[in-house]
Amino acid sequence: MDFTFTEEQQAAVEAAQAVFAGVSPDAVPSPALTAGAVAEDFDRALWARLADADLLSLLLDEESGGAGLDAVALCLVLRESAKVLARVPLLENSAATAAVQRYGGQELRAQLSEPAGRGELVLTVAANGRTGHDPAELAVTARQDGAVWVLDGVQTAVPWACNADFIVVPAHTDADRTVLALVPRDHEGAVLAEQISTTGERLGELRLESARIAPRHVIDAEGAWEWLRDLLATGTCALALGLGEEVLRMTSAYTSRREQFGFPVATFQAVAVQAADRYVDLRAMEATLWQAAWRIGTGADGALPACGDVAVAKIWASEGVRRVVQTAQHLHGGFGADTEYALHRYHAWAKHLELSLGPAAAHEEALGDLLAAHSLG
Repeated sequence: MDFTFTEEQQAAVEAAQAVFAGVSPDAVPSPALTAGAVAEDFDRALWARLADADLLSLLLDEESGGAGLDAVALCLVLRESAKVLARVPLLENSAATAAVQRYGGQELRAQLSEPAGRGELVLTVAANGRTGHDPAELAVTARQDGAVWVLDGVQTAVPWACNADFIVVPAHTDADRTVLALVPRDHEGAVLAEQISTTGERLGELRLESARIAPRHVIDAEGAWEWLRDLLATGTCALALGLGEEVLRMTSAYTSRREQFGFPVATFQAVAVQAADRYVDLRAMEATLWQAAWRIGTGADGALPACGDVAVAKIWASEGVRRVVQTAQHLHGGFGADTEYALHRYHAWAKHLELSLGPAAAHEEALGDLLAAHSLG
């Protein structure tokens, strides 16, 4: 594994930093002060700037108008987006478009992945299942009626579902296989109910009742869902890392200014030790993230399948980001709960990321199953 980023990956980071430079985490109302959703839609102006900077098509090949980069590049950009709490479906859209290009047919690629890479269409993924802990592919069943696929089931907490054009839904068949169905937001047999995240953003509960999906909108290639799920989980780890790094930076700045007994509180040993522990968390989150992204991007072999590295990264991301924001709140004192200060919003986003695509416990179970099934000797 090589931790050195390529020139193309570094260029993606610089482009992302330029786009996110003017984004304020307080640009929308606080979830603590808003009874319902903080906004009806995601940040369309920012979405357009991301499209203009070619950051929505990082994973698409050059023939499709993309940059032909890998999961590492996407995670580098996601890391920057989380530092400013960018309200855009960058992870879901990028992962879905990449999965369509990698596993979908030529007609589907032309219809969906290329326009999505230009920001003209928005794709999201139903990856949380019924509870957020159980496998998402088991929450919906798929059967064929002639050439048409018929879907039944429920997917909860679908990010940006109320504003996306298509929702990628994993579904389980009688043959013990998983297919990916691309369901239009307004489709007969598909009903969306609004849910609200801890971030204050709108999520969707997607109910499918004999929803009939044309075969051209179904991907039944072997391994498509597993690859997409791993990319989503790894991208979530990148978001957690970026958020945690920004929170620790805010905490460092605050404790350096705040004085007690005539000294900055950052000079107190108890404060310094807690901050140092959280720095260690972030470095562990970073190392496991790049390991997982590298495995996905290169397809390199390892003692365990790539999903094992993804599980390790998500365990560290879920536990680490929770510890970082909790310590930050503690070291900020009462100021951390001030709704005119951004920290409480970062805390809300951290809780969402901790639980997205399964909490640490779910990935510990998955990792345990992998270790039991594979000899490491």
